[in-house]
Amino acid sequence: EADCQLAEACGADYLFAPSVEEIYPTPDMRHFEFPPVSTVMEGARRPGHFNGVCQVVSRLFYIVKPDKAYFGEKDWQQIAVIKQLVKFINSNVQIVECPIVREADGLAMSSRNSLLTDEERAIAPAIYQALKDSVDFSQSHTVKETHDKVVEQINAVKGLEVEYFEIVDGDSLQTVDNWNACEGVVGCVTVYCGKTPIRLIDHIRYRENR
Repeated sequence: EADCQLAEACGADYLFAPSVEEIYPTPDMRHFEFPPVSTVMEGARRPGHFNGVCQVVSRLFYIVKPDKAYFGEKDWQQIAVIKQLVKFINSNVQIVECPIVREADGLAMSSRNSLLTDEERAIAPAIYQALKDSVDFSQSHTVKETHDKVVEQINAVKGLEVEYFEIVDGDSLQTVDNWNACEGVVGCVTVYCGKTPIRLIDHIRYRENR
């Protein structure tokens, strides 16, 4: 209901909200794997996650047949996987990448943020602060030095713990060891916040290619 209200407030005229039975009349036995983009970072730590993403997104595309589909860049890896999916299913849909929308203090907007306590919400912006600080740092330091700085800066905040921070080719998602390894270099991070803990993701662009 909250999603419906948000969509209406943004001017939506129609909402497609099918039942599970409509989307999956029978169990979906299809298996999607697009290495290397689907097997690193989240793919390595959450086996089957991107297969589930591809199952539901492909079903959506088959049913709706959209001209364009919009995905937020906060989950950089998911966009890379969906682009591979579109090629695989030979779809004409255009994937539109939407820049991260941030709170005033820099925290990337996410439904997960509502799960944070006040104390956790207060420290969460340190994730983006560390990423942002590292951009200037990267101009005069190596990839490894930049990587280590981000991890150390985030882990220095009580209540935050880096699960992984990878500096990668923005397209293939393969780790790079120097800034000139490819045209676009991106840093992707996942951080545990709080005692529960809540898993927060973010990224920063070090070198542009798109």
